[in-house]
Amino acid sequence: MRLREKSVLFIATGCRIGNIPLAPGSFGTLAGIPICFFLSTIDIQIAILCIMIFLLAAVVISHHAEKILNTNDPGSVVIDEIAGIMVALAGMPFNTWVVVTGFIVFRILDIFKPFPINHMEKRLSGGIGIVMDDMMAGMITNAILRMVIYIAGMFNMKYMTYNEMNWLY
Repeated sequence: MRLREKSVLFIATGCRIGNIPLAPGSFGTLAGIPICFFLSTIDIQIAILCIMIFLLAAVVISHHAEKILNTNDPGSVVIDEIAGIMVALAGMPFNTWVVVTGFIVFRILDIFKPFPINHMEKRLSGGIGIVMDDMMAGMITNAILRMVIYIAGMFNMKYMTYNEMNWLY
């Protein structure tokens, strides 16, 4: 295997995290959490631009990894989970409650793939198919988190500060 192919697989597997035999998708999602923390510290417009660039790179890299491994949507490719959790936590307050809830909701949606996620997975192939279902799961997770935070704010739940909810206004 050439250096280019090894590099593609290294990146696609999240620095080999995808090679963990048990629940590589969950470990790949966990690998994306530090990136989400970094994104939470920068301006939201720049964060969204970074996420879009990462999504495009994930499509290209996962497409090449699929060809190298000669397998449709290989389980060891976790760059799509990293991209998905980035979308799920975009613009969210970065605290334990949001990160843990976002992780759980995202993993449930990614594993069970309800409509429209399953529709995306069936209709698209290659790198775009690998990444789009996770992007859709991330978008739905983001919407669910926003609704829960909004409802919690309506009831003045004590576990969230005003600054964490300020993005709603």
